[in-house]
Amino acid sequence: MSVVPAEVLPGSAQAVQEPVREAAELGPRARLWPALVAVYRAQLSRARVARIPLLFVATFQSIGIMILMRGVVDGGGEAQAVVAGSSVLVVAFVALNLLAQYFGQLRASGGLDHYATLPVPPAAVVLGAAGAYASFTVPGTVVTAVFGCVLFGLPVAHLWVLVAVIPLAGAALAGLGAALGLLAPRPELATLLGQLGMSAALLLGVLPADRMPEAVRFTRDLLPSTYGVEAFARTFGPHPDWAFVLGDLAVCGGVGVVSLAVATWAYRRAAVR
Repeated sequence: MSVVPAEVLPGSAQAVQEPVREAAELGPRARLWPALVAVYRAQLSRARVARIPLLFVATFQSIGIMILMRGVVDGGGEAQAVVAGSSVLVVAFVALNLLAQYFGQLRASGGLDHYATLPVPPAAVVLGAAGAYASFTVPGTVVTAVFGCVLFGLPVAHLWVLVAVIPLAGAALAGLGAALGLLAPRPELATLLGQLGMSAALLLGVLPADRMPEAVRFTRDLLPSTYGVEAFARTFGPHPDWAFVLGDLAVCGGVGVVSLAVATWAYRRAAVR
């Protein structure tokens, strides 16, 4: 009796077995800029209805603070600090406080798993959400600045500098808010950290720096929004020193790059857990 390999038998399953097909390759990952724009539009459309009432709250809060400070501040450099700090406080309320709450809830509810399944770079998720939240601050910041200038009798000729202050301060504060929300182990803690950050922006940004102790001034210099406040406040003078204004804006932009990079790292860390 001769032994025939099973591979050559005509009726064997292995003889009729079709060749194994190669696994289909997945599509390429989305590029950063198109993915960022898509996330930005999605976040903007989702948050448009829910965030508008909160934007009114942030604006009225800043306007109320300026009205209260009008009783103790007459004008000069102190009035400039109050108006600039109150204007940037709108950015802090939305970009820092609300974004920390959003990412904290997103992490707790498992929403990060949805983004992790999409071929979207982590930086696009963080930058898109941060840009959407920062966009809501533009009307409130402009209204607060104009109201403050009228209230304290400050010139409005250089309010165009808000075109640079809002995105740079917004990037710095949004990156910080996203990092706090993603690194907090619980959403309640993320909300607490966001509130503390906004309170720091209120106390250290609105109050004139000349009246603060030296230790508090050092803490003020560590706050990302401080440099946006300083850049905006310098433009109220009769002859603004634009070199210092650009220097403050550059520092604010550098802090924004660092804070957004930390937020992107925190997103990767939270998404893989």
